[in-house]
Amino acid sequence: MSKILVIEDEAAIRRVLIKILSEESDSYQVEEAEDGLVGIEKIKKEDYDLVLCDIKMPKMDGVEVLEAVKKIKPEIPMVMISGHGDLDTAVNTMRLGAFDYISKPPDLNRLLNTVRIALDTKTLVVENKMLKKKVSKKYEMIGDSDAISHIKDMIEKVSATDARVLITGPNGTGKELVAHWLHQKSARCKGPLIEVNCAAIPAELIESELFGHVKGAFTSAVKDRAGKFEAANSGTIFLDEIGDMSLSAQAKVLRALQENKIQRVGNDRDIKVDVRVVAATNKDLKKEIAEGRFREDLYHRLAVILIKVPALNERREDIPLLINHFTSKIAEEQGNIKKEFSNKAIKLLQDYDWTGNIRELRNVVERLIILGGTEVSEKDVNMFASK
Repeated sequence: MSKILVIEDEAAIRRVLIKILSEESDSYQVEEAEDGLVGIEKIKKEDYDLVLCDIKMPKMDGVEVLEAVKKIKPEIPMVMISGHGDLDTAVNTMRLGAFDYISKPPDLNRLLNTVRIALDTKTLVVENKMLKKKVSKKYEMIGDSDAISHIKDMIEKVSATDARVLITGPNGTGKELVAHWLHQKSARCKGPLIEVNCAAIPAELIESELFGHVKGAFTSAVKDRAGKFEAANSGTIFLDEIGDMSLSAQAKVLRALQENKIQRVGNDRDIKVDVRVVAATNKDLKKEIAEGRFREDLYHRLAVILIKVPALNERREDIPLLINHFTSKIAEEQGNIKKEFSNKAIKLLQDYDWTGNIRELRNVVERLIILGGTEVSEKDVNMFASK
């Protein structure tokens, strides 16, 4: 059922609009407000899927209503109704965020078509918000240990800036989660987050992957292609395993950071990019610098903010929370009933040496859920969680 509010000071026009909408679909629940002030109060108290609002009204005109609604419930599409003499004002409302405007007297087909499109758009906005929540949940950081609390505090402080961040820590600790949270909490969250696994791309292709290429730049370059830096424009690029990047590619990344410009392979034309760079590595970059495998100037460009993600063995107090999180997630993914772990089983898992970190813990929890009893016991852990 779609809830529609009609804000119109002329009772005759209000009744016509309500009649048209009510007869169009049984799924439309139409309410009315005789002026802007009443309309605003209704919008504050109720959730509407669409508002039809006259522009010329006493007490509070339609432009003021539009501005107020965009502040309190910006997701509601507003269709403005204007007299013929109000065309300039109607156009101005579009600039202020109105979905559309309709002239008086309203054309029936145009009115109903606009209402249908506006309601469909509202549905897409809601679905998109739900999808973003699911994405956020996927990259949720679980734990309340001092180490994880410190990282969360760092993210809150750093995400509001465009400062470059270098995330360090062993494999399987969740460095990518930190990168996702930095992006999602930043002003760039509406832009793309482009992930590049530098270790997975052959050295001879990494420059083309990052900066793109022009047709004919090399044998398989059959057409122009944009790189990851261009794809990440207005957003964030996450350079995972940057310690594995070739020295040649490092030099070009350094230039991109210094000048906010890149050049596609095979072309000397500069392309401006507006990208925040977040990098991660499991290597000791200072050791790599000493041994000539990583540029010191690039390290200092990347490591404006350093975030170290601890090994799981350094945050054992988070293991019960992680087990609970993984059991819920696995049950949801596989359509199973969530299994409980006995206290002794959890204690035993806390005492393990987690060389594979959180990734290894997740695999062990899944194995225990599949092979263990109705409640995962100490015996199950001894039998199925062995290395």
